[in-house]
Amino acid sequence: MNRLAHETSPYLLQHANNPVDWHPWGAEAIGLAKQLDRPIFLSIGYSACHWCHVMEHESFENAEIAALLNADFISIKVDREERPDLDQIYMNAVQVMTGRGGWPMSVFLTPDLRPFYGGTYFPPASRYGMPGFGQVLQAVADAWKTRRDAVQQQAGELTSHLHSIASEGLKSAQPLPPQLLPVAVGSLERAFDHQHGGFGGAPKFPHPMDLRVLLREHHHRPNDRVLAMVTHTFDKMAAGGIYDQLGGGFHRYSVDERWLVPHFEKMLYDNALLVVAYLEAWQATGRDDYRRVVRETCDYILREMTDPAGGFYSTQDADSEGVEGKFYVWTPAEIEQILGVDRGQLFCRIYDVTPGGNFEHANILNLPKSLGQMAALLSRDLGELTQQLSEDRAKLLAMRNQRIWPGLDDKVLTSWNGLMIDGMAQAGAVLDEPRYVEAAAKAAAFILKELRRDDGRLLHSWRRGQAKFDAYLDDYAGLVNALVSLYEATFDETWITEAATLADTMLALFHDAESGGFFYTAVDHEQLITRQKDVQDSSTPSGNALAATALVRLGKLCGRDDYFAAAERTLQVSVDFIQRAPSAAGQSLIAASMVQGPTQEVALVGDRTSSATQAVLRSVRQRFWPDKVVALRPSATRSPQLDPLFVGKPEGASEPTLFICEGFACQAPLTGLAAIEAELQRRVPRTSRP
Repeated sequence: MNRLAHETSPYLLQHANNPVDWHPWGAEAIGLAKQLDRPIFLSIGYSACHWCHVMEHESFENAEIAALLNADFISIKVDREERPDLDQIYMNAVQVMTGRGGWPMSVFLTPDLRPFYGGTYFPPASRYGMPGFGQVLQAVADAWKTRRDAVQQQAGELTSHLHSIASEGLKSAQPLPPQLLPVAVGSLERAFDHQHGGFGGAPKFPHPMDLRVLLREHHHRPNDRVLAMVTHTFDKMAAGGIYDQLGGGFHRYSVDERWLVPHFEKMLYDNALLVVAYLEAWQATGRDDYRRVVRETCDYILREMTDPAGGFYSTQDADSEGVEGKFYVWTPAEIEQILGVDRGQLFCRIYDVTPGGNFEHANILNLPKSLGQMAALLSRDLGELTQQLSEDRAKLLAMRNQRIWPGLDDKVLTSWNGLMIDGMAQAGAVLDEPRYVEAAAKAAAFILKELRRDDGRLLHSWRRGQAKFDAYLDDYAGLVNALVSLYEATFDETWITEAATLADTMLALFHDAESGGFFYTAVDHEQLITRQKDVQDSSTPSGNALAATALVRLGKLCGRDDYFAAAERTLQVSVDFIQRAPSAAGQSLIAASMVQGPTQEVALVGDRTSSATQAVLRSVRQRFWPDKVVALRPSATRSPQLDPLFVGKPEGASEPTLFICEGFACQAPLTGLAAIEAELQRRVPRTSRP
């Protein structure tokens, strides 16, 4: 076994038996490269990455290739989910060198960590128009030995370029344009796939932040065309193979343009973000199928992706038994054996299961027609058909659970847990489902206890009792945002106290007070070749956008002008990027919607346990009212964090009393359920519920 045997990352442990003399990233490996005057081969991937598995089997388990690596290089293996700071820097380098990126990432560095050559997947021998990995190694080793000056020049030029792009999305502060959202929506509309939903062609990613931007534009300026972009996309995704029709939850993306064939790994962050997006779609439309997707996705996370101690796991692999998607696909014979011939044939007809298959001679379950359409075609009662199919899916899921499962990456990441705590807390509050709120609270308590240093600073990753790596910007920002949502779901002011403490730490460690915005790594982080400012959304929100979102929400709740100012300045220095690439700035646009407002502080005073107060909360929560924060204070409690919002507000009322404020200037109080409901309906008309 090589040095990776002592690591906790499932991805690194997958490579512990390779003949390659792998090192984890650290001073020992870097020092050895300097001592032996060898270039570093840096390989970055993650445990659920299909092509990472392929390259391992083809090259890193190949004795001849391993011998080349061991003779001329110091080989370092990195889990991108543990070290997103390294992944950001060297992915930029690969994209500059090749015009594209992806994983596995393969980069060659000088001993002082400057990149000079790289790519992604390399086959073991030349094919697909790519050089063989063995040839690449020989050529790089020869260049290092015989053309060192050229290598150093290339490394210097590339590193200078990386410095220039480290904060290219952040420019001088300028006011947020009043038409920021409408202009961005126009750009999204031009990229929209009107046939299949979503944006662009294959491969197609869900883009939950962009869809939430469209919902906000429709909320501010009602437009049926904009709303139809959202509903068409959500309908197609929920009916497609990208959604697990049996177990709930979403796969990472679709390899085709019509959402049929997914890349089968399931990522915590995708499901967290899509829970919030579908929940907002339910609030905006009242469509019960969107609520069903939220529930099924949350239930999937609780069933399969939750550690007994409370944290949420990271990923499930695409492969099982070495075959991509094998766990998820079906044949007609398998279904008929479980359901019987008659019900099995009906299920196959509805879920597109045929003898020829729709994926490598097997079938990915999907719904070419809605259940309503199928009920009409079959002359069946929709409710009866829906119940029958629910029973059938449960039987098939039980049988699927007896198959060999895909690999599970059971490490707990603070940043991704923040996204899922946010989703669970919001879903539990809006859908009145205590299980989800309890899961969010348990996960938050776990993070605050197990992924925290003695001095209160956060750590990034935990697995099986061991926490490591100082936290990054998105760890802090995601958790602060999640704690605000958890407070709004529970009104336990402990969560606000914790959120404010972490926000203060985030500002002290990451904020660029001079130029605006936030660095991705803390001021005392390990010295790397550049210090990034993360402003571009990828599959997850950018660190700067998430920080702005968290700070504007917390600032509005607590009356903290410093939080609001930092959020506003972060967006102001991002304006050029937001306008240039709105499809990569969805989270920034969500934050900008709150900053530009009008954003209301909704303060409720009353007995939390009374039926009238519960009815008010239900009415507030089930509306699509995105630009608001909500606080409730039972008359007997006190907390300094929320004192500014509740100062001067009467106590001890026999009926719930609601204050709707903007900038802490409040309208006349509304007392009693009838008066409150009338004002809410006037302000934010509630979508009728079926």
